[in-house]
Amino acid sequence: MNGIVVLLIAIVVLAAAYVTYGAWLAKQWGVDPSKKTPAEEMKDGVDYVPAAAPVLMGHHFSSIAGAGPINGPIQAAVFGWVPVLLWVLIGGIFFGAVHDYGSLFASIRNKGQSIGEVIATTLGGRMKKLFVVFSYLTLLLVVAAFASIVAGTFGATYDKNEAGQVIGLNVAASATNATIAMISLLFILIAIAFGYFVYRRNMNVTISTVLGVVAIIIVMVIGINFHPIYLPTSTWMWIVGVYVLIASVAPVWILLQPRDYLSSFLLYFMMLLAIIGILAGGGTTMAIPAFTGFSGFEGKGVGYGYLFPGLFVTIACGAISGFHSLVGSGTTSKQLAKESDARPIAYGGMLIESLLAVISLTAAAFLWRDNPGLAGLTPTAVFGRGIAGMLAAIPFLSGAGAQNVLVSLLTLTVSVFCLTSLDTATRLARFMFQEFWLEPGQTHADAVGYKKVLTNPWVATVITVILWIGLGMSGYAKVWPLFGAANQLLAALALLAVAAWLGKMGKNNKMFFIPMCFMLIVTIVSLLVTIKNSFTAAGDGWATIRGVIAILLVVLAVVLAVNAFQYLFGKKKAA
Repeated sequence: MNGIVVLLIAIVVLAAAYVTYGAWLAKQWGVDPSKKTPAEEMKDGVDYVPAAAPVLMGHHFSSIAGAGPINGPIQAAVFGWVPVLLWVLIGGIFFGAVHDYGSLFASIRNKGQSIGEVIATTLGGRMKKLFVVFSYLTLLLVVAAFASIVAGTFGATYDKNEAGQVIGLNVAASATNATIAMISLLFILIAIAFGYFVYRRNMNVTISTVLGVVAIIIVMVIGINFHPIYLPTSTWMWIVGVYVLIASVAPVWILLQPRDYLSSFLLYFMMLLAIIGILAGGGTTMAIPAFTGFSGFEGKGVGYGYLFPGLFVTIACGAISGFHSLVGSGTTSKQLAKESDARPIAYGGMLIESLLAVISLTAAAFLWRDNPGLAGLTPTAVFGRGIAGMLAAIPFLSGAGAQNVLVSLLTLTVSVFCLTSLDTATRLARFMFQEFWLEPGQTHADAVGYKKVLTNPWVATVITVILWIGLGMSGYAKVWPLFGAANQLLAALALLAVAAWLGKMGKNNKMFFIPMCFMLIVTIVSLLVTIKNSFTAAGDGWATIRGVIAILLVVLAVVLAVNAFQYLFGKKKAA
């Protein structure tokens, strides 16, 4: 099939879902644009800050996107392009977007607090603490991975002798990374200026946006031509840690909102370039096989030997991701100015991410023609080279110089989104750490004694940053294979939590039943596969550790699921 046809099908289906199913959900849940949101009722100038819908959309989309909708579909291409496309569209519409929208809506009706607090209102404080501990540990893994990706993207390359000793900096090999680092640093300054002029000088958002986009272009030109900072990856890890420590505690209007908003234009531009590339090239043929079977995928980069559960764990963010529920109920809900903004931001944001996943699949199909299986290429490289290669159909973009610039810019965009997700994830982890020490409904202001100290924003953030730096510079890669299942378990638990809460409120929650049951099955099966593989890997200590963690996750899933199902089907709902 032609790539243009695949792209058009995706656009039409996703747009139709937003207009119809998204509107139906809002009606079923009683979304009320006249009702005051937590951002208005609890405005504190730090975490609770009302934002214009386009600005908040930028934050939310930048935070949930990261590298997930690029990496997942490209890795899952070994299953065939048809299963990937079907799951991205069906999963994105009926699973992921419902999950994201429901999580955000439940949070804004619970003082902008996390899904853990939503669980507390239905299943009790003990279930809340289980969920919060699991979410916090998952977030530590996420931020350790994203920090390593960002630091690696910034880090310089050094030549070594035969003994493995560093003998000098390889400037040529480090130029692209130095460019990305320089642009990223200047980008932070632009974001701070944007926040200052919009929130402290009341400058018109449209005018500020135009000036901000122009500034981004200028910064990119500067970074491409002037990039004097060459530092090793380990040094960048500490620099990123200090930056995130400050950014995660600073008021959201200073950096989080403006940086994520301006960052979103890079992603929109990247998606536009990709669409232009697909159209300009007449559409690339989907050289990936339509379907490659149900088994035989062991050792092909997806971690599972079977289509089920491999497809549904590997694609993750392109269809559904538990991390989104933490973003929606952690930062987005504290900045939502009107309840009606939740639909375009949460439901619409997920559908845009699904479209990005389809674009990523098309980029993989372009390179698949000359490199079946995409051997030797990382998903980021596949995305960058695939999009740049399709754009080469345009005469003035076909030269080697133009292609190198395009690949660098596309790589930069992926790095920028990892950095925005890192900042947001650290702030979310801080919220989770604080909530663990508080009783349901309490805030930091209500805490006393040692809990007052541990729930202090600076203390909670310092502890979190130290933990993820240590994990990021040591063995996170050894337990990273568990992330896919842990992330999807998080999605299943969020679906359970929102379904139980909607039932308590007397609202229609039946649209959650199939997604939550399916994701629970996917998660438990994938964890059982991990347990089997871990304890048959003789002599591998890390495999045993992964197996033990997987067992604990299965127990957690069963305990929370049993409690949720008893509440949903064994108790009378509150009117």
